[in-house]
Amino acid sequence: MDVSHKDRGLNYGDGFFTTVKIDSGALALWDYHLIRLQECEQRLGFPALDYKRLTSQCQEAVKQCQSGFLKVLITRGCGGRGYGVPANPTPKIIITQGDLPSHYEDWKKNGVSLGYSDIQLGHQPLFAGLKTLNRLEQVMIKQAAQNSLFDDVLVEDIAGNIIESSASNILVVKNGSVFTPKLDMCGISGVYLRYMCSQVEVTERRIQRQDLVHADAIYICNSLMGLVPVKSLDKQIFDVQTALQLKEEIEAPE
Repeated sequence: MDVSHKDRGLNYGDGFFTTVKIDSGALALWDYHLIRLQECEQRLGFPALDYKRLTSQCQEAVKQCQSGFLKVLITRGCGGRGYGVPANPTPKIIITQGDLPSHYEDWKKNGVSLGYSDIQLGHQPLFAGLKTLNRLEQVMIKQAAQNSLFDDVLVEDIAGNIIESSASNILVVKNGSVFTPKLDMCGISGVYLRYMCSQVEVTERRIQRQDLVHADAIYICNSLMGLVPVKSLDKQIFDVQTALQLKEEIEAPE
């Protein structure tokens, strides 16, 4: 799909997106993705979108696909002078699809090794939790992580609070309780994290490195890979089998 050089998403990152897992030809957790898109629309001041039509378009796009992912990207379209938004914007919707990352299955079975990123996230509560097109921090974090000895990295904010990994949220289990970082200043509130919060009791709190030292298990999660156990964090080793057993309990509560 062609995108104008005047598109505000291209020029200013003026837009938002979501990435949906295609599971047996269906859009997994689609209702949660719709909630994400609606929240971005409202908080960024976009005109109301036709989500019934969007749902039909997305369902049609995956009709012949059994597995993979679907990406829905929405910009404010063209127009406006400089940063100023047009009085009556016409949003641009771009729908694409592709294959799931091949290493996700291995991560889910054998766990993931994590280090700590040297790059910290800045604070901007106006956008905290949203998945906007302004992802340059994550690009730099991922670039550095690709040159490390780890599978991925945990990222802190400028106050030293752990926020997320380069492309997923985290869950921490300690003495039967489940915690996740508070995302009121930065970070992305992921679809799978929201799903997990609807299934089990998850407490949002400030989490720093010392809080992870005695954790029973740590997981990273996003909508494409689900819940993935952490086998090591820096020099700290976790029992993957214990983490996998806890994972079953967390994902299938009574």
